[in-house]
Amino acid sequence: MTTSTSSSADGLWHHLRLVPELAVLDQPLADGDAACIVVQDGAVQWTGPEASVPAAYAQLPRHDGRGALVTPGLVDCHTHLVYGGLRANEFAMRLAGATYEEVAKAGGGIVSSVRATREASEDELFALAAPRLQSLLDEGVCAIEIKSGYGLALEHERKQLRVARRLGEAFGVTVRTTFLGAHALPPEYAGKPGGSQDYTDLVCNEMLPALTAEGLVDAVDVFCERIAFTLAETEQVFQAAQKLGIPVKLHAEQLSDMGGSALAARYGALSCDHIEHLSADGIAAMKAAGTVAVLLPGAYYTLRDTHLPPIAQLRAAGVPMAVSTDHNPGTSPALSLLLMANMACTLFRLTVPEALAGITTHAARALGLQDSHGLIASGRPANFVLWPLADAAELAYWFGHKPACTIVRQGRIHGVQP
Repeated sequence: MTTSTSSSADGLWHHLRLVPELAVLDQPLADGDAACIVVQDGAVQWTGPEASVPAAYAQLPRHDGRGALVTPGLVDCHTHLVYGGLRANEFAMRLAGATYEEVAKAGGGIVSSVRATREASEDELFALAAPRLQSLLDEGVCAIEIKSGYGLALEHERKQLRVARRLGEAFGVTVRTTFLGAHALPPEYAGKPGGSQDYTDLVCNEMLPALTAEGLVDAVDVFCERIAFTLAETEQVFQAAQKLGIPVKLHAEQLSDMGGSALAARYGALSCDHIEHLSADGIAAMKAAGTVAVLLPGAYYTLRDTHLPPIAQLRAAGVPMAVSTDHNPGTSPALSLLLMANMACTLFRLTVPEALAGITTHAARALGLQDSHGLIASGRPANFVLWPLADAAELAYWFGHKPACTIVRQGRIHGVQP
């Protein structure tokens, strides 16, 4: 095996072991069959047993997978990857007993990242975010969501979203941008009579239309919580997004049950994220709307929460569960999606198949990418990973270890080349 930077993945990938739940085959495999994936023009053209490859593909260049386990490219469906500064001091404050809300009231939390992000140039933010993204890509991530929300003013929200777009282009990875202008109340509005409503009006009437017109917004998110935005303000943002034809998501029920998930479901939300305090009514509404529950064990772990998400109830209702890093400088400085899969299993008691679907199929659905990512199937862009592992359970078993995997991302080979 030799290290490669990037080359075309076109050809016949053979001697593979597919995870059955994460692939749709053109021809079924019998017991003991090695699998094959045919890639042409950067897209999957055929999957099935290597002994049955159609004659039209027989002369393609061959890539020997050497018995590797193959999954779809991983999808990190909730990140705040672009920001200035760090918040390690808050980690120490929480260890000393401060709550999330107490940290925020002391001038920390989201607002401290806002100050640092506003002070940084677009190029500086790109330089800071690039190694974070590279760490995730090295582990097999092929699609990622990047939120704004640390600018809280038009020029700075624009700066974050522009960096997110640049990252996708520079690294050859699918990036979905989410406008999270309603993340926190900016300092210039805090403490002013009607400040929260005035800022919500700004988000809806000026920031969102302008950023959408510039092609920078794929989805809209809100932090609906006691220390953030009310249900009424959240609905106002959703209505503004709906008028522009932009799908919505929600930071919901992280610290308390605000009823945000049921509200989001009424607007056909792609996902509700965190949901530690999700109610039975919220679960029913999400099920009816087809909304994905995004589990964020990194934040749960960092905040030392004791209120588990209602996993058994979500499972019983058939609500799809995704798993993500929630990478952010304050509550989840995580740069390993596989570690989050492990935490989802150990902390939340997901099964291994649930965890693997959570970082592939369901995560893609949480971004509206279910037709192009999260599943190996003909007609989709070539995004898959070859893992030097004996069993799929190892993807959720190890922590602190990144397997030397071969990554096919957007039809290009990255990492270790067979």
